[in-house]
Amino acid sequence: MEKILKSDFYFDLPEELIAQDPLEDRASSRLLVMDKKTGEIEHKVFTDVISYLKPGDCLVINDTKVIPARIIGERINDDCTGGHKPGAKVEILLLKRLESDVWETLVKPGRKARPGMKISFGDGRLVAEIIDIVEDGNRLVKFYYEGIWEEVLDSLGSMPLPPYITHELKDKNRYQTVYAKYEGSAAAPTAGLHFTNELLAAVEAKGVRIAHVTLHVGLGTFRPVKEENVLNHHMHTEHYRLTEEDARIINDTKEKGGRVICVGTTSTRTVETCATKDGRVVPGEGDTSIFIYPGYTYKVLDGLITNFHLPESTLIMLVAALTGRENILHAYDVAVKERYRFFSFGDACLFI
Repeated sequence: MEKILKSDFYFDLPEELIAQDPLEDRASSRLLVMDKKTGEIEHKVFTDVISYLKPGDCLVINDTKVIPARIIGERINDDCTGGHKPGAKVEILLLKRLESDVWETLVKPGRKARPGMKISFGDGRLVAEIIDIVEDGNRLVKFYYEGIWEEVLDSLGSMPLPPYITHELKDKNRYQTVYAKYEGSAAAPTAGLHFTNELLAAVEAKGVRIAHVTLHVGLGTFRPVKEENVLNHHMHTEHYRLTEEDARIINDTKEKGGRVICVGTTSTRTVETCATKDGRVVPGEGDTSIFIYPGYTYKVLDGLITNFHLPESTLIMLVAALTGRENILHAYDVAVKERYRFFSFGDACLFI
């Protein structure tokens, strides 16, 4: 059986290079540009990305919107489940909506969170009942409330920032892309955070078409790889949608010899999920668990704009499938030496 080792994607990252706060100006991040074939590297600022795009290219962006998915409440019932005592603090992280008021969630502390347990948020404005335990110990939770779900959640929830960000986010909108539209993500598609409306307008004015996809980012994207042989890693599913109109833009670009450049690993995974062997995309909606690692042949993607990712993560493996493992590790080594900012609020890379 083939083996790809997790440890082959390790790099040493000084903790002080993990960006804790977003920059005041989204588009002023640094941009490491790498030629995916030669491995040659240039150092730019993010607004320079436009000079690498050509008329006839297509930029693919993920228009998912992050919901304030982290809610903290108190246990309200004391039944025979062996769970927490009434009044105990319980945190719920919303992962994926299954029905209108039923979600797959991560509950902390989770060991005693059993079916039948109820949690109150905001003095009873929202009540959650655990109804089942599913894969990886996640909980199915049914919510009870009056009014509009989005408004109730917005008033009680907070942005689910990754654990490596310890600073409080002062402005919720800085963990959203400027084009965020469809609610459903537990994490931001962070490569898109660098774009401003002005930069996107300039991209279109250059003759570059913009196609939208929607992939609701769950924790599966960031779930640590525990298996040393990464082929044994199990990806969680995430919900995606590609409309007929946007599929037409992508296919038209390929037919006319233009390049498809994805903004972020989530856009990449969506177009490759929808790809046919001949390099076209088929519109559709569903759940994807596509796992891209070296050895994978990209069918649609020609270039990638993305942030710097965690060591040994599925995300760095996805990039390595485009550039080769040696090139990506060299790029990260250079980025550490040049003091680039890493992860969600960090700087960006362009592989083209």
